[in-house]
Amino acid sequence: MPQVRVVAEDGEEFRVMDTRDAIRAAREKGMDLVEVAPNAEPPVCKIIDYGKYQYLAKKKANEAKKKQVVITVKEVKFRPGTDEHDYSYRMKHAREWLTGGDKVKATIWFRGREMTHRELGARILEKLEKDLLDVAEVEMRPRMEGNQMFTIFEPKRHKKAEGGKQEADGRRREAAGARQDAGGANEAATTADSNQKPSSF
Repeated sequence: MPQVRVVAEDGEEFRVMDTRDAIRAAREKGMDLVEVAPNAEPPVCKIIDYGKYQYLAKKKANEAKKKQVVITVKEVKFRPGTDEHDYSYRMKHAREWLTGGDKVKATIWFRGREMTHRELGARILEKLEKDLLDVAEVEMRPRMEGNQMFTIFEPKRHKKAEGGKQEADGRRREAAGARQDAGGANEAATTADSNQKPSSF
C-alpha cells in the first residue's frame, strides 16, 4: 500500500499521500491513521483518535442493541383428543405469552389412525383462534407438516393507535356539530332581524 487517500476526523479530504507521510501527519496531530475503505483505489484512511473511535462504535452498537425488540416463538401442543381442562390450561399459557409480546405456535400432533381425523385438529385451532381473538392475530394459517398441524399467532397490533383514531374522529364530529349549531343560531338571528319593521319618528 504505497499510497492512500487521507480523510481528516472532521471529514475534510486530504490529497493522496504516501503511506509513510500519512502516518507521520497523523502522529503530528497526536492521532492514528485508520484504514476505513481498503477496497477503494487508492485505499482510504482516516486520521482519528482510534481509542475514541472504538468507544463511539461500541456505544453505537449497544444503543442499537437496546432498540432491538426480541420476539420469541413459544409453543403449545395439543392432541386431537385433548380434553377441555388441558385445552384451557394451554390456552391460558398462550394468552400470557401473547400478552407479554411473544409469538405462539399452536401444534396438533397426530399419531397412527389419528391422521384420518385431521378435522379434529382443525377444530381445536379454530377454537383457539376465537379464544385468543382479543390479544392475537393469525400470522400463519393452519398447515400440515408431516404428522403435525400448526398455526402461528402474533400479538395484536395497532390497538392503541386505532383507539386514538376513533377518539380523534369523535372530537372532529363534535366540533363539526358545534359549528353547525352556531351557524344555525346565526341564521335564525339574521331572519329575526329582517322581519322587524323599522321604527318611524
